[in-house]
Amino acid sequence: MKKVVCFGEVMLRLAPEGYLRFLQTDKFEATFGGAEANVSVSLANYGLDPYFVSKLPKNPIGEACLNSMRYFGVNTSLCSRGGPRVGIYYCEKGASMRPSKVVYDRAGSSISLAETTDFNWDEIFEDAIWFHFTGITPAVSDNAAAITLEAVKAAKAKGITVSCDLNYRKNLWSKEKAGQVMGEIVKYVDVLIANEEDSADVFGIHADSTDIESGKLSDEGYKSVARQLVERFGCKYVGITLRESISANDNNWSGLLYDAKDDSFFKSKKYSIRIVDRVGGGDSFGAGLIYSMIEGYDNQSAIEYAVAASALKHTIEGDYNRVTVDEVKALMGGSVSGRVQR
Repeated sequence: MKKVVCFGEVMLRLAPEGYLRFLQTDKFEATFGGAEANVSVSLANYGLDPYFVSKLPKNPIGEACLNSMRYFGVNTSLCSRGGPRVGIYYCEKGASMRPSKVVYDRAGSSISLAETTDFNWDEIFEDAIWFHFTGITPAVSDNAAAITLEAVKAAKAKGITVSCDLNYRKNLWSKEKAGQVMGEIVKYVDVLIANEEDSADVFGIHADSTDIESGKLSDEGYKSVARQLVERFGCKYVGITLRESISANDNNWSGLLYDAKDDSFFKSKKYSIRIVDRVGGGDSFGAGLIYSMIEGYDNQSAIEYAVAASALKHTIEGDYNRVTVDEVKALMGGSVSGRVQR
């Protein structure tokens, strides 16, 4: 089995039914999710051996969080237990020109109060081949940032491939602090993942001739972004998701992969998506890229797999991407009609 370690926060997700608004509903559906947890579940579904690492309280809600991942085959045995609470986020689905909304209630969560002594990285990384985290984890607290930095240093010392999805969240920290903290952490990253805005928000690297509000994206602009990220931090690969937002319900979705070794770019096909739930879309892209790289896909196939996997996630309720390798490969092969399979 190929061991992949994912480090971050898993939260309780509370969402109104359907397209009801927060102020319109009298009940919320409770599920679980979080960037690195979502990646872990995808990798388990693809047949890898993911270990999710976090800190969760020793109470029934903390146990329910872990059970939600164990159900898919994610190993949670290396999680630290303790602290006061599980973080919560509220998710309201958008429709047409009304955007989706997320409200966080995660201050004082167990992972945000964790200490470096809560994690033995020598033990955690034993037999691991890959380590993944996102920019959300160091954003939750200074403690979490220090733990993340310690983790990437330990992973690099052991020769483990390190991937990071920048995932800037303005509700968690400022652009200035994000740039300062992530600028130090990303020096240890081999595979860096970003979307249309992350590189600009965190590092001030903008894609020319691009306007995300109008959906105008420039391939050449993002090629420049990828090269600048590599020049600044020394990453081996940069994966970029390209979302053309027509409305809250309809997006065009594609991706770009840059291989710094020979200065080459690989662009995926573009999918037109009718969205069921877009939360976790970027995480499913990251998981697809990790899986395809571990399995030795060539660069073009790797970006095609990552984009196809994340396109499918947009059609699935909840944070977790509940698809198989065969389903992703079918979409890669052109099965886009959505016809009933009997």
